[in-house]
Amino acid sequence: MQDRISPSGVRDILQRQALFPKKKLGQNFLVDRNILVKIADSCDINDRQCLLEIGPGLGSLTQELARRSRGVLAVELDTRLEPLLRDLARETSNVKLIFSDILKLDIEAEMDKAFPEPPLDAYKVCANIPYNITTPIIFKLLEQCPRMDSATLMMQKEVGKRLTAVPGSKDYGRLTIMAAYHAHVDLIMPVSRSCFYPRPEVDSVVIKLTPRRQPVAQIYSDRVFRDFVNAAFQKRRKTILNITSDFFGINKSNAQANIEEIGLKPTLRPEDLSLMEIIKLVNSFAPDANPQML
Repeated sequence: MQDRISPSGVRDILQRQALFPKKKLGQNFLVDRNILVKIADSCDINDRQCLLEIGPGLGSLTQELARRSRGVLAVELDTRLEPLLRDLARETSNVKLIFSDILKLDIEAEMDKAFPEPPLDAYKVCANIPYNITTPIIFKLLEQCPRMDSATLMMQKEVGKRLTAVPGSKDYGRLTIMAAYHAHVDLIMPVSRSCFYPRPEVDSVVIKLTPRRQPVAQIYSDRVFRDFVNAAFQKRRKTILNITSDFFGINKSNAQANIEEIGLKPTLRPEDLSLMEIIKLVNSFAPDANPQML
């Protein structure tokens, strides 16, 4: 079995296959075995569970996940890696491969096809995801994968800071709010840029997202909440008085009375509000919203 994890092993594979990492695909291959094992450990998997891996690259993490689980469905966009990954799948019978764009894939349908017997009740995701499409991948997993048990994802440090930000900080925004709305967000560990080949220009973190099985709070309209968060953080320098007045089409005096009635200051800005305060704000205005918004 090929050495897919050490710096020398990765360089040897790339040279023999005449492969050059593509920056636009975010191809920086992990070359630290200790980090790889810690990532797999943090997934908390057993031999009855199946996993989705996004962007397997040379297959180093794939091997480790396959060794611990019932099976791994690895989705790779770069078809140049197909011969190398097909070799891995032949060596490791519980690895299934799809060469496709993860953002265009029906993930749960493909998981069912890959592992039909016994039928899948749930699955986990573990991946060193392409940094250039990190946010779209996170939203797809949280919004379109109801049977996902957890997602353990290595990502750019800056995105990790946004996911774990607190109200009032510069990193706090739409991604923070929507991730917290859908899931519990835990920082697993930092990962230095020196753990990759080629070495990227940024450091990384591993984040674990565990979907909430019960809503964080009762909400009048999920659609209005999502649209309001999107609108609010596009205008994050505006006050919540101006944002609510514009978004819900209500005059400012009525909007101010509504905001003050729920115990918030009209001069606050979106990044000052916690998830629960935003839900409270939306719930107070949504009953009077235009029916077409609901």
